[in-house]
Amino acid sequence: MDLEAISLQPNVKAVLLAKLREYKSDLSNLKSEHKRLASANSNQAARDDLLESGMADAMSVSANQRGRLMMSTERLNESSDRIKESRRTMLETEELGVSILQDLHQQRQSLLHANDTVFLLLKVPYRLHLLTGKFEGKDERKRLMRKGGRKNK
Repeated sequence: MDLEAISLQPNVKAVLLAKLREYKSDLSNLKSEHKRLASANSNQAARDDLLESGMADAMSVSANQRGRLMMSTERLNESSDRIKESRRTMLETEELGVSILQDLHQQRQSLLHANDTVFLLLKVPYRLHLLTGKFEGKDERKRLMRKGGRKNK
């Protein structure tokens, strides 16, 4: 285009060369703007790629965290169930212990009463001796001592 404009008449040539310079500057401005936008778009595309991969990483991390949280919650629930079962067993054992202690107390009372009864039975012949002056219960007392105060069946 430059060559054609130079070969024309001088009055037209000046107008065409001015327009040609204007068009060239517009063209260079558009090219630089195009480069700038293209690089911005490529940067944006690169940024989007990074963000998408980052989001994918974040999603996988989130999924991993969710999985760990679910496992932890499950273990916590299992532990709570074991604690409840242990508490129930402890209460049953405590009730059984109280029952055994009550039975032992009753047996102790029975043994003490039996001991008192045997002691009184062994002292009766001696007391009779003091009252009557005779000591007839010596053999009976020995027999009771050998049997430990048990009666014959």
